[in-house]
Amino acid sequence: MKVFDVMSKNVDFVTTDTKVKDVSLLIFGRGINGVPVCKGKKVVGFITERDILANFYPSISEYAEDPFNEGNFEKMEGKVDEIFELTADKIMSTQVTSVTPNTPILKAQSRMFIEKVGRLPVVDKKGNLIGLISKGDIFRTLVGNKLLFTENEEYNDWLSKTYYASVDIKDRLEHEIPDLLKVFTQNEVKTILDIGCGTGDHAIDFAKRGFEVVGIDRSKEMIREANRRKQVLSKEATARLKFYCSDLEGFIPKIKTTFDAVLFMGNTISHNPYNYKDLIKEASQKLSDHGVMIFQITNFDKILKTKNRILGFNFATNKAEVNKEYAFIEFYDNPSDHNKTILKTFAVLTSDGGKRWKSTGVRNSMMAYLNKDKMRSALKRDGFSKISVYGGFFDGRHWDYLFRKSFRVLESDWLNVIAVK
Repeated sequence: MKVFDVMSKNVDFVTTDTKVKDVSLLIFGRGINGVPVCKGKKVVGFITERDILANFYPSISEYAEDPFNEGNFEKMEGKVDEIFELTADKIMSTQVTSVTPNTPILKAQSRMFIEKVGRLPVVDKKGNLIGLISKGDIFRTLVGNKLLFTENEEYNDWLSKTYYASVDIKDRLEHEIPDLLKVFTQNEVKTILDIGCGTGDHAIDFAKRGFEVVGIDRSKEMIREANRRKQVLSKEATARLKFYCSDLEGFIPKIKTTFDAVLFMGNTISHNPYNYKDLIKEASQKLSDHGVMIFQITNFDKILKTKNRILGFNFATNKAEVNKEYAFIEFYDNPSDHNKTILKTFAVLTSDGGKRWKSTGVRNSMMAYLNKDKMRSALKRDGFSKISVYGGFFDGRHWDYLFRKSFRVLESDWLNVIAVK
């Protein structure tokens, strides 16, 4: 594969007389570490964060003339206004390594290794700038495109460090536990299997109330946090609760016991885009004779038809990082694969003290595009004769009761399902 196939063609660059302040704004705004410097269209230099930072330090001659003053590291920080007024040609690197459009991408990567740089200008035969290639471009092409979407444990491992740490779990449990307990009473539930248990908050609450509970999640980070939260329980309640980290497909068939209730909360079932029917079947085989299965599923149709594909855009703080504010952006692409799957994108931005926002990551997760009819069909196939459907509200921060409202396609945020054989 050639550089031309991978490079960015819309390239940011500066001229030799661009002020360093403007170069810095470009680097910050684009989230990059450097830009080419051009005279006309010809590349004559490259300026990076390192080039800018190097100017805070004194030259050898400056240090020799006044070592006490010039060696004061805190005083060096005061040079920023002076550095801002410099022009790019005063601090840029003139020894620029470049590549052509026909350079093999791994040859371009080897030059980055040798030169210890992360980006290379792409030039034509006359040395004119026509593109830029980075280590990230090559990594995404050779490695990233070969990876599966993160519908596995990595997705929740990542979210456990940001999003789930800011969820108001008290508000959620106050709304959801009463409705779940009512269903448990109606169906004589004593044992529960919580699939996709996350940080274990529902399971821990049930164990406190005397239920025997098994929680399972693919995410190591989630299960680690669940076991930490579990420590508040009494010795008796702790004995009633077990958490396991495992893939669902391999774990459920190995379970030797049956359960009175199986839960798929928090859109867990949708995170299995190609085998959700198999998981429902396997889980149903672990139900006792009077068992009940409960699902909480994102209402994708409302998001697509009334919210312009945006699930949520919310701000939150984390108790462990009081000076940081997070912004969570969630949206969906339109369904693909004959309306079988839907791609979710989750982006997290963070701000330190309100000065600047920056991206801390973006994740994609392929999901099963489920709705009321698909769930009814799958459950009836596995012998569930009584299927009840409800709607719920969720704005990204505030939760709702599970089974007190009718499900409305264009109004409900959650599709909540109770299935009894």
